[in-house]
Amino acid sequence: MNYIKEKTPPVREDRLKACNAFGGSCCELSRTGKKGCLNKTKRTFAQTQGCQLNLSMSILNTIRDSVVIIHGPIGCGGAGLSFGALTTQYHKLRDSNAKGYIWINTNLDEGDVINGGEQKLREAIIFADNEFRPSSIIIVNSCVPALIGDDIDGVVAGLQQQTAAKLVPVHCEGFKTKIMASAYDSAYHGILRNLVDKPEENGYLIEDELEVMKEKYRRSRNVNVLNVSSMSRADELELERLLKALELNVRFLPCFAHPDDFELATEAALNISICATHDDYFVKHLKEKYNIPYILHTIPIGIRNTGKWLLDIAGFFGETDRAKGLIEAETKALNKALEPFRNQLKGKRVLLSGGEIRILTTAELFQDIGFEVLGVRGYHYDEFADPLIDGLPGKENILFNVATGQPFEQANLLEELKPDLYVGHAGINGWAAKQGIPVFPIFVQSLNYMGYSGMYELTKRVAKVLKNTQFSKNLKNNIKLPYKAEWYGKNPFSYIDSSLAL
Repeated sequence: MNYIKEKTPPVREDRLKACNAFGGSCCELSRTGKKGCLNKTKRTFAQTQGCQLNLSMSILNTIRDSVVIIHGPIGCGGAGLSFGALTTQYHKLRDSNAKGYIWINTNLDEGDVINGGEQKLREAIIFADNEFRPSSIIIVNSCVPALIGDDIDGVVAGLQQQTAAKLVPVHCEGFKTKIMASAYDSAYHGILRNLVDKPEENGYLIEDELEVMKEKYRRSRNVNVLNVSSMSRADELELERLLKALELNVRFLPCFAHPDDFELATEAALNISICATHDDYFVKHLKEKYNIPYILHTIPIGIRNTGKWLLDIAGFFGETDRAKGLIEAETKALNKALEPFRNQLKGKRVLLSGGEIRILTTAELFQDIGFEVLGVRGYHYDEFADPLIDGLPGKENILFNVATGQPFEQANLLEELKPDLYVGHAGINGWAAKQGIPVFPIFVQSLNYMGYSGMYELTKRVAKVLKNTQFSKNLKNNIKLPYKAEWYGKNPFSYIDSSLAL
């Protein structure tokens, strides 16, 4: 696991033997995946593919008091326009004096492809340092400079002594991987190499023995909760509420943290992941280098998985009895509040799409409120999905489509399954709505969906969506998808060729 000495991390196809093409039942996916038979599975035709640069930005653009430099053509920085206002707003939720999201593009052109773009990068770094005086400057390397051989690490090494900001090079070139989640490893790799550093002198500068003991106890109750950019501030407050009930001190990393916060990360007694897909690279390195234990088993979505998440944490601190009491009280109150919604939603059918960990736990949540889960579409599959699949009720009859995007497969599935509701991540929901299916967008920063309050909020909103489905019906009557009628009669997984794995 010791990749930190390298300039770039391995992609997930190599590190986790991840798969991005599969169609079949949950049981079949888990069975063949555990045998290692899915790593090289490919599509003979693919309609879309996510870019790890853009997903890396979902972490990097949230870091406060930083400037992000996208080293590449102007198109690679275009996605920054969609991050601006919302990211700035969430910066200010943590710090009212935050400057907000600032990004620069080196705008490489044809001449730079021939002559190299390193000079433009030098100028951008110096400009960012002088103009904005940030705590850190994050340099994001795109496909073009990687292909022409720009040495961004060499540029950074040559300028670090001339800049007040910490320089953080991040290698997240999109062409390197088809597993979009490799982006998280790239972002964490840059953070680990350049921002996380345990102080040489980490003693207690307190003379009074009692105060020293108090400080030792405080540090023994510190936890880092590793958040994700698609969760809301309300989610953080809910998880903090639950962990404070166990008398723990909570720090959220990496999203919306300040660069200085990463130095304090080494003072934690435990690293707590919200999503293994998001965090395993980070927590395993902190365990290896600083011997900080971690929790990586599940995500606190729904009653069962929130309880499991809490019990894992409580067990580490010897607070299992306290956690059981908390879970019992929270579950009792929540079940009472959910009762009228369960009666309303019983028997409804749903298809869900998103990251593998979050979508599997969300599927279980929907089962709990009365839905029949017809299928799930995970962006990729790796070993972290197996325990969740194994624990999913009715997994034998639940479809699993591994696909990042691929709306042509989704359109076929929706035409065949005809669910009452589609639950998906922003970016692909519109395709489902055009087929006349009500859509519930999840994993957005305005929605509380984690913990006990999150389950209630989600259920209430879902019930509201299903009260009036006329908008989706109108879309279907006025919009046509670009697929021929013959496609809907074919196997939706016709273009997934497992023989390519050999």
